Amino acid sequence: MTFRIRYGHYEFMVMPFGLTNAPVVFMDLMNRVCKPYLDQFVIVFIDDILIYSKREKEHEQHFKIILELLKNEQLYAKFSMCEFWLREVQFLGHVINSDGIHVDPAKIEAIKNWDVPTTLTEISSFLGLAGKSVPDIKTKMVQCSNLNTP
Repeated sequence: MTFRIRYGHYEFMVMPFGLTNAPVVFMDLMNRVCKPYLDQFVIVFIDDILIYSKREKEHEQHFKIILELLKNEQLYAKFSMCEFWLREVQFLGHVINSDGIHVDPAKIEAIKNWDVPTTLTEISSFLGLAGKSVPDIKTKMVQCSNLNTP
């Protein structure tokens, strides 16, 4: 099942049991409810609502606005599932804090720990994989130190 949010199309790798069209419908509802403030101080992804602000007083106002929007639509949050006034949050594979948005280190750990390719086959495999994600990596590797080939 594929669903659309304002940042693109997404598809579940494993479908949650009991949810046939619920995520799509809920995402559409949440996007419509929060539309006036999306990307200004709120991001919604399925059932996660992230309210972000630069200052605490501003955050308090943003929080009240979103709670009022939800109340007007008769949408309520389960208090035990909520976290408030966090200085750092992990969201969609990123860590967000006062320093900005960063890729979650746990998500790239496997890539950071790759062995350096030593054979032509390993180098070719690496370039094939990297070429899909970083188009100019081949150019950068040509500029790196010499690789010894047998």
